[in-house]
Amino acid sequence: MRTDQMSLVAFMQAGSTSVYAGSWRHPATEHSYLDASYYAKIGRQLEEGCFDLMFFDDRLAMPGIYGGSVAEAVRYGARPVKLDLSVILGVLAQTTSHIGLGATYSTTYYAPFHVARTFATLDHLSRGRAAWNVVTSVNDSEAQNFGLDTHLGHDERYNRADEFLDVVAGLWDTWEDDAIQHNRASGQYADPSKVHELGHVGQYFSSRGPLTVPRTPQGRPVILQAGSSGRGREFASRWADLIFTGDPGIDVARSHYLDQKARIADAGRDPASVRICPMAYAVVGESESHAKEREDMFLNDLVDPMASLTLLSELMNYDFAQHDLDDPVTDELIASVSGIRGLVQNLRSHIGGDTVTVRDLAGHRATLLQGPRFVGTGRQVADQMEEWFTSGACDGFVMAATHSPGAYEDFVRMVVPELQHRGLFRTSYTGTTLRDHLGLDRPAPSFASSAS
Repeated sequence: MRTDQMSLVAFMQAGSTSVYAGSWRHPATEHSYLDASYYAKIGRQLEEGCFDLMFFDDRLAMPGIYGGSVAEAVRYGARPVKLDLSVILGVLAQTTSHIGLGATYSTTYYAPFHVARTFATLDHLSRGRAAWNVVTSVNDSEAQNFGLDTHLGHDERYNRADEFLDVVAGLWDTWEDDAIQHNRASGQYADPSKVHELGHVGQYFSSRGPLTVPRTPQGRPVILQAGSSGRGREFASRWADLIFTGDPGIDVARSHYLDQKARIADAGRDPASVRICPMAYAVVGESESHAKEREDMFLNDLVDPMASLTLLSELMNYDFAQHDLDDPVTDELIASVSGIRGLVQNLRSHIGGDTVTVRDLAGHRATLLQGPRFVGTGRQVADQMEEWFTSGACDGFVMAATHSPGAYEDFVRMVVPELQHRGLFRTSYTGTTLRDHLGLDRPAPSFASSAS
C-alpha cells in the first residue's frame, strides 16, 4: 500500500490554445493569452489547488511541416502562437508564492550557458521553484529558424543532450553554497576558493565557466523529461527528476512505469527519487451526464482533422499531406519519422495496430488520446485517478486542459477536494521549494568535496 501522495502538474501553453488543438473554439476559453494577467490568474487558481508545478510546453517554430507551409496552422489555430517563456515565468514568479514554475528549453537550439543562467536566475527570483523541461526539439521548421536546413537525427540529438546536461549541471555547481560572504569590513564579496571554473571541453560543447549566477535555493532546478523511445527513456533515467509520459491505458502505463523504474536503477539512481506522471485530461461535470456532454463537445465538435494532421506533422517531422486519409500507418511510415517516434508508435498500438489509417491517427491526435481521459463527477474522476495511482501505473499526473482556464477551475473546485479527502493529495503546501513539494533531496554541489 502506498504511503506517499500523488503529484499534480499542470501542462500549459503560452499561446492561443491549450495542448488540445480545438481549445480556442471552446465557449469557456478566454482569449487573453497575450495579457500577463491571464497567466497570473491561472497560476493563482492552480496554487489554490496546491498543484506541485505548472510548466509550459514550447516549440521554436510555427507548425510548417504539413504541406511545407504554415497556412493550415494559421487557418485552423493549430498552435501558431508561442510566447517567450522566460518572460511568462518572470511574471509568475512575482504573482504566485508556492507552485513550481517550469519551461521547455531545447538542447539542440540553445547553448548550455544560456540555459543554465536562465533557470538559475528563475530559481532565485522564485525562491526555489524553477523547473526545466528538457527537449531535443522535433522538426525541420525549428532548424530553419536557427540557420540550419534539417533537424538532427534522433540518436544524435540525445547524444548531444547528454553532454548538454553535463555542462548545465556542472555550471550550476560552480558556486558553492557558502561562497558569498558580503564582508563589508574586509572588502571580500565572495571566497574565490569556492567559485570554480568548469573547464568543459567535449564533443559538442566547450564552456569555461563559472556561471554568473550563484548557487540556487534548490541547488539545481528540477529536471523534467518526456522521452518515449528507448533512447529517450535511457536519457530520462539518467537526468530527470520527473518523467512525463503519454500512455493511453492503465496496463500500458504499468508496464512503462516498471520499465522506467528499472532503467533508473540501472543508471545508479534511486527509483523512488524520480516521479513518473502520465499526461491526462479530466472532463468534469456537476453530474455524469453533464460530464459526458462536455466530453462529446471535446471529442467531436471543436477540432478539424486538418488541424490534427498539422500538429501530427509538426511532432513527427513528417509531412502527412503526402497521404490520403485512408492510407495505412505502416512500419515503413513510422521508420520515416524523425521527430517523436514513440508517440506515433503508442498511438498506433492503442488504436488498433496494423489496421490503423492516417484518418484514425488524426482523429485520436485531435483529442490527444495518448494519455488517459478521466470523465465524470469530481468523485468519479478521483476514483479513476486513484486506481491509476494505487495500482502502480504512476506517481501522479500531468493535467492538460480541454480549455483554459476553465478546465483547471473545474478540476480545482470538484476533483482536488475529493483527492484531499482520501489522503491522496496535500491539503496545503508544507515546504517552500519545488523539490520540497516533490519530495526530492537538494543535491550537493559537485565541487564541494574538492574545495580547500
